Amino acid sequence: MSLNRIVLVGRLVRDPEQRTTTTGKNVSEFTIAVDKRLKPRDENAATADFFRCIAWSQTSDYITNFGSKGRLVSVDGRIESRKYVDKDGNNRESWEVTVDQVSLLDRPRDDNAPAAVGSRPSGGTAPAPDEYDPFADE
Repeated sequence: MSLNRIVLVGRLVRDPEQRTTTTGKNVSEFTIAVDKRLKPRDENAATADFFRCIAWSQTSDYITNFGSKGRLVSVDGRIESRKYVDKDGNNRESWEVTVDQVSLLDRPRDDNAPAAVGSRPSGGTAPAPDEYDPFADE
């Protein structure tokens, strides 16, 4: 028995790019940055790992329509390798995540509106901690 499953939580590095294959299927490519658990000792070292992701069909449509640079996402999928020959004739291997499910974990920012602490898109505000009674009748 074997298992190939990966779950990542990170931020989109740039807006997802969607294209349509010759057979009419939508496919999106995007990269997410996942913070490293431990900070490196070298201040100049990278503090995140970058994963190239491929999403197909409805998952592709979803991430392309609602995902944008900086959004926090959860990706569930599998690791796949691809072998190819580069322009100089060298054999190369590339690793990418084939996405089965993707979820957006934050709300989109509205760059035109000022951010308000405690505001919700629905227009309501959260009660102050000392005002909230979870057992009160509504």
